[in-house]
Amino acid sequence: MHRPLFFLLGLHLSSTFASIIGPVITANFPDPSVVQVEDGDWYAFATNNGVYNVQIATSHDFENWTVLNQDALPNAGAWSDGTNVWAPDVREIDNTFVMYYAATIANGSTHCVGAATSKTVTGPYTPQDSPIACPVSQGGAIDPSGFVDTTGERWLVYKIDGNSLGHGGNCNNGIPPLTNTPILLQRMSSDGLTPIGSPTKILDRGDEDGPLVEAPSLVKVNGMYVLFYSRNCYAGPWYVVAHATSKSITGPYTKARNPDISTGFGPTGMLYAPGGMTVTADGKRMVFHADLGTDVNTRQMYIAYLDIIGDGQVIV
Repeated sequence: MHRPLFFLLGLHLSSTFASIIGPVITANFPDPSVVQVEDGDWYAFATNNGVYNVQIATSHDFENWTVLNQDALPNAGAWSDGTNVWAPDVREIDNTFVMYYAATIANGSTHCVGAATSKTVTGPYTPQDSPIACPVSQGGAIDPSGFVDTTGERWLVYKIDGNSLGHGGNCNNGIPPLTNTPILLQRMSSDGLTPIGSPTKILDRGDEDGPLVEAPSLVKVNGMYVLFYSRNCYAGPWYVVAHATSKSITGPYTKARNPDISTGFGPTGMLYAPGGMTVTADGKRMVFHADLGTDVNTRQMYIAYLDIIGDGQVIV
């Protein structure tokens, strides 16, 4: 049964649309991530656009962006078939830039998560010989995002792409029985390249999430772990930015009742299918995409300024 639109949008009473700016990149720039370098400049990275495996853009002030005419990851690695590079995430670790990304393996359909390194933020990045996570029997892995705790421990969150094994319908997982699409938390070595131990499931889809949860981005503010994620299908108006909170990095995480950014948000009320976001480590800035009109083939980059207060309440 379809719920009324006003309920699904779940507009946050404390939201101020002026905190959302954009589109700051009008070209197709999906699943953006962002990193700030020592001189204060910002760099954003995005899913392949059919020309470059990993797109790059730069900004001096976080609001005015220039897309660079180069590929940050021209070689996706020997473990990959070199195509369909999705959702890159860049972290600076001990004067080395580490890029996490998802790419298809040799069978041409299943994604796995890998890492690549560079001494410069724009690359080109050199891929590691083997993927970090490649659970083929579960549908593969996508949407990696790095996190460093206040203890100095490094972690990686990513999604098991279970809906790739679904039975059709909305994002291939709208026809029962629906498959799980868990978000996993993986402890990483100090250089961010080697997994330590087994991953832990910290979130999964429920009835309120439609066919999936994906695009995790983890921050810690005021002692609270805040896990941002997207839910529902990216190709429709129910795709939203949401979050869950926990006092422990391994959970349990409690989902917020209402989404943080939904279709209809924005200064003109014209956002459509917002999601695929990354939040900066201080929890104050976000980059995300939303469709140009209702065209899922052009996902433009927006920015938002956030406040995370109290026990993890998010104000956009």
